[in-house]
Amino acid sequence: MRSLNKVMLIGNLTKDPEMIDLDSGIKMAKFSLATNHGWIAKDGEKKSSTDFHSVVVWRKLAELSQQYLKKGSAVLVEGKLHNNKFLDKEGKNKIVTEVHADEINFITYKKNAEVDEINLVSVESN
Repeated sequence: MRSLNKVMLIGNLTKDPEMIDLDSGIKMAKFSLATNHGWIAKDGEKKSSTDFHSVVVWRKLAELSQQYLKKGSAVLVEGKLHNNKFLDKEGKNKIVTEVHADEINFITYKKNAEVDEINLVSVESN
């Protein structure tokens, strides 16, 4: 049986990307992405919730993210889920799930008289 690990998220950065230079010389950037979900409850009241996702990018994509993305930037992120396992200060096992992105689309919005136009600029890790 084949398997697939693929995730796509559209959201806004909650802070500027944090660049990390690894000992190996590889550049890595991390940022948090907020996604929103809205619905109408049974009583007719509009409800919403926000989820926060940790995103990691590598090499050239990390450099471009740091250069072009800022807190509030709208992006479409494509990648895979990755679980990091570690022991916390109390010795308990913890798992943190991250999105390891291999493509980011920078989203810009243009308002015109008829519709909101969305422009995507795609950047891949290769």
